[in-house]
Formats: sequence, C-alpha cells, structure tokens
Amino acid sequence: MTAFEIVLVLAAGLAAGTLNTVVGSGSLLTFPVLVALGHPPVVANVSNTIGLAPGSLSAVYGCRRELAAQRHRLLPLGAAAVLGGLTGALLLLALPADTFGAVVPALVLLAALLMALQPRLTRLVAARLARHAHAPGTLATRPPRTTGRALPAAVLAVSVYGGYFGAAQGVLLLAALAIALDDDLRQLNGLKNLLQALVNLIAAVLFALTADVAWLPVALIAAGSVPGALLGAALGRRVSPAVLRAVVVTVGTVAGVTLLMR
Repeated sequence: MTAFEIVLVLAAGLAAGTLNTVVGSGSLLTFPVLVALGHPPVVANVSNTIGLAPGSLSAVYGCRRELAAQRHRLLPLGAAAVLGGLTGALLLLALPADTFGAVVPALVLLAALLMALQPRLTRLVAARLARHAHAPGTLATRPPRTTGRALPAAVLAVSVYGGYFGAAQGVLLLAALAIALDDDLRQLNGLKNLLQALVNLIAAVLFALTADVAWLPVALIAAGSVPGALLGAALGRRVSPAVLRAVVVTVGTVAGVTLLMR
C-alpha cells in the first residue's frame, strides 16, 4: 500500500468508528474504500468486519450501565446473535464469491436506505413507547417484559444478515428491540450495541481463522475505529446526527450505484 492509501484507510476507520457510535453504518465508509483500493468484495467485507470489531467492543464498554438492568435478556438474545452471526459468516464463506459480488450492490443500497429511514423509524418507535407509557399499568408498575420467542427469532434473522454483510444491522436490531420491548431507547441502544458486537466478534474470529484477509487494512481500520468510537461519543453531543447521516447515505448510495454499474 502507498502512503496515501494507508492514510485513506486509517481515516476511513476513524470516520467509521465515529459514525458507528453516533448514527451507525460506518461500514458504508470503510467497505467501499477497500473495494476501491482493489480488494475483491469478499476480502473487503471480511477485512472490514475484523477491523471494526474492536470498535464494537468499545461501544459495549461505554454502554455497560444500560446493560446492567437487562441481564435477564442477555442470554437468549445473545445466543441468538452469536448463532445468527456465525450462520451469516459461514454463508459468506460457503457461497461462491460471485454470489456476494452479485448481491453486494443491493446490500449497500439497502443499508443506505435504512440509514435514510432511521429518523422515521426512531419517531415511530418513540411514539409507540409513549403510548405504552401512558397505558394502564405504567412502566414503573409493570414487570420487565420477557423476550418470548418472536424477539430472539428476529435477532437471529438480523444477525444472519450482520454476519454476512454488517452494514446497517444496528438499525434493524434497534427497530426489532424497540418494537418488542418497552424500555427506554437509550437502554435498548446499549443492548443493540452488545448484540451487534457479538455478531461482529464471532464473524471476525471465524474470518480470521479461515478466510483470505487483508491484514494491513484490518490493522489500519482497527487503529482508527477505536479512537473514532471515543470521538463519536464526544461529537454526538455537538454535531448534528442528521449531517453525519447524510454523509453516510450519500457515500453508500454512490458506492452502491458504482458497484452496480460494474
């Protein structure tokens, strides 16, 4: 890699870590960069997943207070996330590389669309939670809702997607959690970060042991994503999420259209 390419990948990792903390879908920055540098789509996806895993763990550490009150949910939902992430990662490795190359433009465009719709999804979920809060038997008097069967199944399905191609899985996870549970969105976001980290971690371990990995980009993305996550925690209080979201949607749309034209 040239000096310019090293700086480019490091900067993409920093930006991805920041965006993942604030609005999510940082992969829509790092994945297109790796593809643009000449890495095959599967290698770029594998390397991107491994490189962003440390940033996911940092996000979990930052949300440890929100997770403390949800210990009763961690086992069933965590197991679903691990199983789904492993299944998605195995599908990526088992299917022909041409299959991923054929569907990746659609996946990138889907992730960009989900990011564009995230504010509307958030408003819908917040309105639903508000109705529940004013319903007979308030959150203060009702016992914590259990996960049942539908939510682990939804987490499993989203995690399969996340293990196969991780961009925007956080948007899907948060929507599923908020529809099924009555908790405050900040608590649900902490749970989402944990589930997403489990998906990324299990996929990253499998990829590191079995797949063709571009290790220098992995190291650069990891080196950027960890401080980027910390930076995102600070910028999230100052920079408008709408601005950052617009950047992600624009980059994702351009990348998806470019890949589609290829």
